[in-house]
Amino acid sequence: MPDRRTSIAPSAAQTELARSLADLRASLDLPDGFAPPVEEEARRAAADQVLPEADLTAVPFLTIDPPGSTDLDQALHIERSGAGHRVRYAIADVPALVRPGGAVDEEARHRGQTLYAPDGRVPLHPAAIGEDAGSLLPDALRSAYVWDIVLDADGLEVSASVARARIRSRRQWTYAEAQEALDSGTAPEPLALLSEVGPARIAQERARGGASLNRPDEEIVFRDGAYAIERRATLPVEEWNAQLSLLTGMAAARVMLDAKVGILRTMPAPGAEAVEAFRAQTVALGLPWPQGVDYGEYLRTLDHGEQRAAAVLQAAAGLFRGAGYVAMDGEAPADPDQSAIAAPYAHTTAPLRRLVDRWALVVCDALCAGRPVPDWARESLGALPSIMGASNRLAAKLDAGALDRVEAALLASRIGAVFDATVLAVRNGTVTVQLADPVVTASLPRPDGVRPGDRLRLHLVAADIPSGTIRFDAVDPAGGVAR
Repeated sequence: MPDRRTSIAPSAAQTELARSLADLRASLDLPDGFAPPVEEEARRAAADQVLPEADLTAVPFLTIDPPGSTDLDQALHIERSGAGHRVRYAIADVPALVRPGGAVDEEARHRGQTLYAPDGRVPLHPAAIGEDAGSLLPDALRSAYVWDIVLDADGLEVSASVARARIRSRRQWTYAEAQEALDSGTAPEPLALLSEVGPARIAQERARGGASLNRPDEEIVFRDGAYAIERRATLPVEEWNAQLSLLTGMAAARVMLDAKVGILRTMPAPGAEAVEAFRAQTVALGLPWPQGVDYGEYLRTLDHGEQRAAAVLQAAAGLFRGAGYVAMDGEAPADPDQSAIAAPYAHTTAPLRRLVDRWALVVCDALCAGRPVPDWARESLGALPSIMGASNRLAAKLDAGALDRVEAALLASRIGAVFDATVLAVRNGTVTVQLADPVVTASLPRPDGVRPGDRLRLHLVAADIPSGTIRFDAVDPAGGVAR
């Protein structure tokens, strides 16, 4: 599932919010650059890389990414195969560039993943790997792990395997360019067939009971003395492209489960409290989730071009909690599923940006070739859940701190205003409320008798950008509650 990206527009780059976000980075002790030994080892690895003998450079792979992307993890090629399709999904060969136990490996294990904030990112690998030798840039000869997946006419997997090969991507498409080519009928066949495979995989997702959370990208702008968020709705091609990543992750999980060795991405089903909180948010945002409608089906009915729908998709992330990693070596987990996907799943398609994917690729490659899993990978599988857990906790702190500061910025020019809000949850003398405009979630002391689903009128007392704190008072708590 694609991650939402929030960025600061040039209009807001020198403002109080930008300074606050920089202070947040410092408070979390986020690294700024790489130590010289790490940079030097990365440069040597890039210069000394040996490409695999298997040659797929005749296959016209292509990439589809946001504008300006330089860390290109995946390239795709699709062709017809009988009544179905053959999907080849090339993944950056990061294992060939990172020596186990070396300086780059040690630093990557410390970081765990690329961290994203509105004012920039903290990369997992030095640029020599992440944006050059490891990146599947157009017209560059690269090594890749190429997944070869055959689908039937309904989009169901018939077979899947992975092996290393040298490739050359023909073109780096932006999402907008790819969508325009598809809409105008000028897309080359490997791209045009994505419009068949993508919807077929979405239909399979629906049949499984799964759901994709394709949250919109956001840009924070500063205009006429006030902050605002501009959201970009996802295009169909983005959702279809995301389905290829999901397909590959599910294939990798099956390969590892069959051998009972590897690492899975798992997530329990959401609890009743989380479901009811999200349902209340959909009501507050004016797009109520009907009773009796499956969660995934509800999300698929939303118009992603509408601002309220974009806010609902962001709120839906509240259900995607409790995700983690389970390593296995000789025994499969009792419940291997990722509940949102409604199937076993593994992170394997973003090794430039996520540490664990490097292990999944190496393990699956060995298993598909009938070779032993390399000792370094097998012996370190058990450490990955804690490494990734620590990295995810840091990412969550960064996300939460950035969101607090962005929400404070959105409200900073409206001190003294009164807002309508819906109560999402009540606990320990505090209520969590959802504003519809701007889309902000806040907490305040619980007014007497308030219950989830109640509507309140709130007076904005403070919105401090440096600390990211917001304070509301209820307007006439006794009379302001509407049921």
